[in-house]
Amino acid sequence: MNIDIFDNPKPDRDFVIQHVAEEFTSVCPVTGHPDFGKIKLTYIADETCIELKTYKEYLQGFRNEGIYYEAVTNKILDDLVGLCSPRWMKIETIWTGRGGIHSNITAEYKK
Repeated sequence: MNIDIFDNPKPDRDFVIQHVAEEFTSVCPVTGHPDFGKIKLTYIADETCIELKTYKEYLQGFRNEGIYYEAVTNKILDDLVGLCSPRWMKIETIWTGRGGIHSNITAEYKK
């Protein structure tokens, strides 16, 4: 994982940051078919914030990875919490429906 961070410009205040990646792709580990979804990253930074270009490249790294929805949601949360130690963070993955089933997964962290 190579995501850059930068100093929080206002570390004495709680403010909510939300980034939405609308073109997330991974691979179903069972069928090998592509899975398409949207990733919502919402957090309250502590000392550092997540830089967007390298965050986008990190997400693109899942493009050919066989991983379940639940696993990728929790992996992203664990990786980002380990990187920037936010006060609070939530990852929501909203998956394009397939076979008549539409899935949303949410994982949350609080310091």
